Amino acid sequence: MTKTFTPGPDDVQIIERENCFKGFYKVDRLHLRHRLFSGEMGRPISRELFVRHDAVCVLPYDPKTDNVVLIEQFRVGAMTKGANPWLLELVAGLIDKDEQPEEVALREAIEEANLELKALWPLTVYFPSPGGSDEKVYLYIGRCDSTGAGGVHGLEEEGEDIRVHVVPFDDALAAVRDGRISNAASIIAIQWLALNRAEVRGMWA
Repeated sequence: MTKTFTPGPDDVQIIERENCFKGFYKVDRLHLRHRLFSGEMGRPISRELFVRHDAVCVLPYDPKTDNVVLIEQFRVGAMTKGANPWLLELVAGLIDKDEQPEEVALREAIEEANLELKALWPLTVYFPSPGGSDEKVYLYIGRCDSTGAGGVHGLEEEGEDIRVHVVPFDDALAAVRDGRISNAASIIAIQWLALNRAEVRGMWA
């Protein structure tokens, strides 16, 4: 087997970074070189980068009833490529500069689902689309009491129109299997809970 070089953070050279668009999000174009697995520095390449705030996603879970709370809202990204642009998702929000991920999870649960989370269980931190975006997602399970949850919520000034669903966990897992739940954070969190549900219920119930 041919031995290869192991590159790291210092093996990227940014030649130029230019802003192509700036609105709520940004798009930058980076001209760069990076070291190859051969150990040599590669040729200059250009890459567009979608620059956005990091996000927090949380799956509210009621360990007593074995229900999860999911939200449903319109998503423009699914409008032309999905069967229905109203998606079943986790509670989620973007991190402001002065906020910790846990604060965002608690705040968004109230804003989007009128739900108070009693505890947070961190699952993972991941890049949803690192080929073209620098977004990082902090993923949690949140302990809740799902009794009385439901209705339509969200901040009117942010154009939010969010319907809340209380779903038996087995039904949520079936929705992942058959594709009714089709976004990454929800799939990861529900599958994680499927693997670790006994431990979570033992700790929280």
